[in-house]
Amino acid sequence: MGLAIFDLDNTLLGGDSDYLWGQFLVEQGIVERDHYEQENERFFQAYQAGTLDIAEFLQFSLKPLSEHSLDRLLRWREQFMAEKIAGIALPKAHALIDRHRAQGHHLLIITATNSFVTRPIADELGIVDLIATEPEISNGRYTGQVAGVPCFREGKVQRLEQWLQDQGQNLATSWFYSDSHNDLPLLELVTHPTAVDPDDTLAQHAEMKGWPILSLR
Repeated sequence: MGLAIFDLDNTLLGGDSDYLWGQFLVEQGIVERDHYEQENERFFQAYQAGTLDIAEFLQFSLKPLSEHSLDRLLRWREQFMAEKIAGIALPKAHALIDRHRAQGHHLLIITATNSFVTRPIADELGIVDLIATEPEISNGRYTGQVAGVPCFREGKVQRLEQWLQDQGQNLATSWFYSDSHNDLPLLELVTHPTAVDPDDTLAQHAEMKGWPILSLR
């Protein structure tokens, strides 16, 4: 069985769910506007530039989860899905997923964005298996810390290798779709790497390697 792996933000979605969650928190008055909006933008620019300090970013992005009850967070998340995510769904992404599903391939989303934000998005896309950065939970509340290895750059490879071992899977026949040069460590491992609406660095690398370049926009 083949394995079709998909990045989420700016690949299957026409935007970045992590960034948009931060914007949602600002717009709802859940966080202090000026500071949070400025930091959210700073981290987003660092991600695009390939200079993101993932530990610093996660300390920032997971903190709001620790400050509210799970019930309240889930209500906000439902509103977030309707207001921020529904509008960036990509019909061509659904079609791509359906093509792999029709061929009997195992479907997997792998994303640096935390699972609180991304689990319902994966559900909307009809993909059960999700590897994401995991926020730590203790006594029914988020702690603001990360559980395990952040699913970012080489961490994506590490998390995927553990998943493959647990599932008895391998990358012998595998696809990975991503927009970001941050995913080059994983793109280099699969048998069918594909750049999707890629950033400039990934586009240049894909052209040099002869990888397919696809647009889902």
